[in-house]
Amino acid sequence: MANPSPLVPSILPDPPYAKVIPHRLEEHGQVRVDNYYWLNDRSNPEVLAYLQKENDYARSLQQHTSNLQDTLFKEIKGRIKPTDLSVPFKQGDYVYYVRYEEGKEYALYCRKKGSIDSAEEIMIDGNELAEGHEYFSLGNWMVSSGQDILAYAIDTQGRRIYSIGFKNLTTGEVLSDVIPIVTGNMEWGNDNRTLFYARQDPETLRSYQIYRHVLGQDSGIDELVFAEADETFSVFVTKSKSKKFLMIGLHQTVSSEYWYLNADKPHEKFQVFCPREREHEYDIDHLGDHFFIRTNDQAKNFRLMKADLSATQKKQWQEVIPHRNDVFFEGFELFREYLVLEERKEGLIHLRILPHAAGQEHELDFGEPAYLAALGDNYESDTPYLRFGYTSMTTPMTIFDYHMETREKTFLKQEEVLGGFHSRDYQTERLIASAADGTHIPISIVYRKGFSNNGSHPLLLYGYGSYGASMDASFSSARLSLLDRGFVYALAHIRGGEELGRQWYENGKLLKKKNTFTDFIACAEFLIQQGYTNSKKLYAMGGSAGGLLMGAVMNMRPDLFHGMVAQVPFVDVVTTMLDASIPLTTGEYDEWGNPNQRDYYDYMLSYSPYDNVTVSAYPNLLVTTGLHDSQVQYWEPAKWVAKLRELKTDNHRLLLKTNMDAGHGGASGRFKRYEETAMIYAFLLDLAGVPQI
Repeated sequence: MANPSPLVPSILPDPPYAKVIPHRLEEHGQVRVDNYYWLNDRSNPEVLAYLQKENDYARSLQQHTSNLQDTLFKEIKGRIKPTDLSVPFKQGDYVYYVRYEEGKEYALYCRKKGSIDSAEEIMIDGNELAEGHEYFSLGNWMVSSGQDILAYAIDTQGRRIYSIGFKNLTTGEVLSDVIPIVTGNMEWGNDNRTLFYARQDPETLRSYQIYRHVLGQDSGIDELVFAEADETFSVFVTKSKSKKFLMIGLHQTVSSEYWYLNADKPHEKFQVFCPREREHEYDIDHLGDHFFIRTNDQAKNFRLMKADLSATQKKQWQEVIPHRNDVFFEGFELFREYLVLEERKEGLIHLRILPHAAGQEHELDFGEPAYLAALGDNYESDTPYLRFGYTSMTTPMTIFDYHMETREKTFLKQEEVLGGFHSRDYQTERLIASAADGTHIPISIVYRKGFSNNGSHPLLLYGYGSYGASMDASFSSARLSLLDRGFVYALAHIRGGEELGRQWYENGKLLKKKNTFTDFIACAEFLIQQGYTNSKKLYAMGGSAGGLLMGAVMNMRPDLFHGMVAQVPFVDVVTTMLDASIPLTTGEYDEWGNPNQRDYYDYMLSYSPYDNVTVSAYPNLLVTTGLHDSQVQYWEPAKWVAKLRELKTDNHRLLLKTNMDAGHGGASGRFKRYEETAMIYAFLLDLAGVPQI
């Protein structure tokens, strides 16, 4: 039986109200009073008690959907193959793969020498490492150049603070070397004994140092080889495709820089490749006699250059692929005989293959209106095969090997979806909405066949629109639980992403950030106008910066949506961006602006969700967060919910769920994370009045 929405006020338990302790914040001569600033202290027992009260309240309001949640979780879990194996990839003398065993939450990381038919060697059993921990994540693993030592990074809190351990793969011995409090990013030198790794600032968690560790020595005496003082830059270490060079990369929002070192001589000093310049972004790789450089120098949508080993200055670079106004050059893959380009045209990924010698270039054709194609595990350069993945809203992730000379495509694996799934039962479309300024906004949409756009269907609209991150139309087996119950799912490709090139991103950041919000609203209005849904059955969801989107849109158009889900939402924009001690803040001035400057302060303040809550009726709202979140601190959503409770005039549901054991990514484990998905889906289905079966 469907539950009425909103719930009748008389049957609701009393919601928790956070106590009011006015805190004065002054900037640019303007005073803001934050009544819930005190929630910014995870060590305060009163804070933890308040969060627990919110959890208890949310649980009580969702108690009537407990059977539905259980049904959804079993349904989602039941689509996942209990025993599974990833597509093996070759690296050196071994093929590597990940497999899952029935009934276990974590993966086994394995390899076989020579071919997949050889004897299996289990390098890591995640289930063993996870024992005794509420949260567990294997962040990264790297096998040494001699192929006998494994370095692996684990996080048991969810704050993305890792420890690196080592294992001798020949003897099975876990070595005594342990490197604590690191980012998890690492790379081996070619001497089979030296590991380079990144360490974060203990307060801001910005990755800012690269250390050199020699096996057998105490990590406390590891040598610092690089430190970045500029708080807007983050650093990482990697290795070239040729395996000849170790490289330290530095990135911020609008600039980058690389340093390189002969990997055969890991104890020498790194030297700069191309010194940083404001507004110059580049990435490099190496193969044969050249460095290849993807750069935005005189190329807004990027172009590809190459340089001899002795000619790394920009003026010495030679152009390989020119800039194009209508194509965004996203990345490349190097092979001995071929160059593969990953390009985005009209919002969709195209893979273009160019032979180094004489020969005709060509593109891979994917033949659907909305999809995601991506380069796969291509670690070897001396091969004619390109590994790539393909998925769409109706097609599970499918892995292929493509012979670049014969143009033959070999199917390797498609994500197996149990429970009677058939791709032919679903339909995907690509729609175009018009923003207020006339800009065309793409929308990818999927529904179960039998749908009629008569305005009667519930619809979930998802959005992000920040950091130049493109949201592509990919498959989700969990989402079938919504589609099979009559929901339409739509993905809004709003400005702030990079779906339509660099300009798409630049027109949705800094002092143009509001385009992101108005684009989303335009998409919602378009879907209603075209009969895909109506405002009483329209729902929205976004996470992190997409949670900011939810909050801003909710303040601008509280009448447009019946319900919203904001996952780990970034909603206290001004206060956070004024606090340089918070992780990610200073590195994001080029994304949001620096509020120490008055124009950015005023603009941020005009859309910051927390600052713009008013006495008003708001949609039903479910907010999720993690106590140990290192990217969006838990107190942002907690304060937001507290202020909404104080000011909202409706009796709609307002729920805050805090995972007390996890961080930004939520619960760990192969299946456990779907408990939150089931809870969110139950919230939406219940609001939409869908029968709880």
